[in-house]
Amino acid sequence: MKDVYNVGFIGFGMIGKVHAYGYLNLPLYYQPVPLRARVTHVCTSRAETAEAGRALLGAEEAVTDYRRITENPAIDIVHICTPNDRHGEAILSAMRHQKHIYCDKPLVASWAEAEVVRAALPAYRGTAQLTLQNRFFPATLRAKQMIDEGFLGRVLEYRAAYLHAGSADPNAPFKWKLAAGVIADLGTHVFDLMHHLLGDYAAVQAVTVKAYPDRAGAEDCMLALTRQTSGAVGTIEASKLATGSEDELRFEIHGSRGALRFNGMDAHHLEAYAGSGWTRLDTGQRYAAPAAGFPGPKFAIGWLRGHVACLAHFLQAVASGRPGEPGLSQGIYVQHVLDCASRSAREGRWVEVG
Repeated sequence: MKDVYNVGFIGFGMIGKVHAYGYLNLPLYYQPVPLRARVTHVCTSRAETAEAGRALLGAEEAVTDYRRITENPAIDIVHICTPNDRHGEAILSAMRHQKHIYCDKPLVASWAEAEVVRAALPAYRGTAQLTLQNRFFPATLRAKQMIDEGFLGRVLEYRAAYLHAGSADPNAPFKWKLAAGVIADLGTHVFDLMHHLLGDYAAVQAVTVKAYPDRAGAEDCMLALTRQTSGAVGTIEASKLATGSEDELRFEIHGSRGALRFNGMDAHHLEAYAGSGWTRLDTGQRYAAPAAGFPGPKFAIGWLRGHVACLAHFLQAVASGRPGEPGLSQGIYVQHVLDCASRSAREGRWVEVG
């Protein structure tokens, strides 16, 4: 184990700042920290944004070519924070050069790219992890523990959803996530979380909706029926058309002995009583100026804390020399499930996951 690990960021938009937040705040949450690290390089597609990121973090270099990070012998840990259609080349380069990798979700943009990453796994000796931070909220950690201890008995059915409203407005500005589609953006989180809690999928049947066919981009909503290998059946929804939702991840799981349910918006609301009934106010992270609006007003309180715990879990794996979890294999598996869901939606039939 090194005294200090050097870290390079590829991409420094909103999610890059989230990853950086983890490093800046780990000493407040973990004493001692899992390992000592410093961000030395920031890479973005434009020199001015790379320099702004470098200055913000006090890093040594701002670069515009990701290979200045992935091929740099001085770099130990690579964070991939770019849009998912730009992950593949950076991941493979970092793997070839045996870097530790902390990659935003989904792993890559397609199943074909995931197969290339899978083929590279046998030669990779580093530690890698995806930022599937919803596993790391105290409520989901406790749900996993209770399920594993048999609290639910035999799991019979479940329903899970990740809901946003950002695409409901036909005049919403185009962003790269519109092009990626909701299956990749939100579906990755909810498919992964239910797999984590309930085990492998046996089959999935999905339908998708594009609310405004003339608008550029992929699907805005996905509804899926699922079957686990355990026999449990469920529904999974990923939507950016859910008017009234902001960053709402929720699930209900019903078993022969009991049930569990969770709604990530519980920490998001203020409930007010004004003499004629209770009102729930959307408060989120709406801070008045001079707050910079990071990570954004609609992210639920606690969202950053999940990222910090996810990063700490990865760094603990790096420090102990064990694989990250969820790792690249899990990213590949989820990518396969996403591909099955997309094919099911296109072909209008059940697709066996296998």
